[in-house]
Amino acid sequence: MTPRERFIAALERRPFLGRVPHFELVFFLTMEAFGKVHPSQRAYHQWDQMTETERRLHRNDMADVYIMTAKRYDHGAIFLHPNPDTEDETKRLIDLVREKTGDEYFLMLHGDATYGIPSGQNMVEQAAWFYEHFDEAKADADRMVDAQLERAERLKQLGGLDGFALCADYCFNDNPFLSPDMFAELVTPYLKRLCQGQRELGFYSIKHTDGNIMPIIDQLVSARPHALHSLDPQGGVDIAEVKRRYGDQVCLIGNVNCGLLTSGTEEEVAESARYCIRHGMPGGGYIFSTSNCAYTGMPLDRYELIWNIWREEAIYTQESAQNCQPASPS
Repeated sequence: MTPRERFIAALERRPFLGRVPHFELVFFLTMEAFGKVHPSQRAYHQWDQMTETERRLHRNDMADVYIMTAKRYDHGAIFLHPNPDTEDETKRLIDLVREKTGDEYFLMLHGDATYGIPSGQNMVEQAAWFYEHFDEAKADADRMVDAQLERAERLKQLGGLDGFALCADYCFNDNPFLSPDMFAELVTPYLKRLCQGQRELGFYSIKHTDGNIMPIIDQLVSARPHALHSLDPQGGVDIAEVKRRYGDQVCLIGNVNCGLLTSGTEEEVAESARYCIRHGMPGGGYIFSTSNCAYTGMPLDRYELIWNIWREEAIYTQESAQNCQPASPS
């Protein structure tokens, strides 16, 4: 199986032999790993002044950084961050990565259109607006989903893309930003429509949110994304509990403690990785990753520590695969 095929099999919760898929939402450690600035961190303020030759060189270098990362660390998927973020440049980047790798990797883009936690600059104002303009907020939520599904339909026509990472964050470490009742009104119906619309277009949806999702996890699962990411242990999310309750309904991605990767001991980091492997693998529907991303400032050797544990231990053998039951209908 190619990395893409294994990644899709995990999203569909189908059994297979070999390594559990692995990826990171973003791998920002490209400077330390390859001597290259991550594409999303490059400032192209003079893009309009560049010659087409300069632009082509930039595109080619960005594509190569994504591919080098996937090859070096055995990622099954590449989350593309087009830069500049226009539809034309998005299409060019997708085509370039496909030209260089064929169908080896699962390719995804940002694709959320639901209300996340507002920025600190307007958090109070946004919360007040939700209460004071409730019907308007719901109408805006509908319009945002409409716009994203129209974009997804255009991308479907262009080809080359496999799915979307839905990256609106809903939760702090202690609780969701919106109460479960408010979330049920302002987010869940629109997340359901978004996931359903993307499914109907043939795309996969990976719902990302940090923090304590447990008060709203029933609602997240009910929206029927193919996967939940990041299962944040710093928000009290335990992959063993989530697997027990929802493992037959949704693929699970993440839960390797990002905080420990910076501040913990090597033993703590290793145990976090092994805990996720131990509880995520049974029954299939599991993709190994950190509980957020490989962020700037994370020691590369710590990332490589969990990567090596994954390489050596997260393997479905014939015996373990017999415990992977076929997925329930999706």
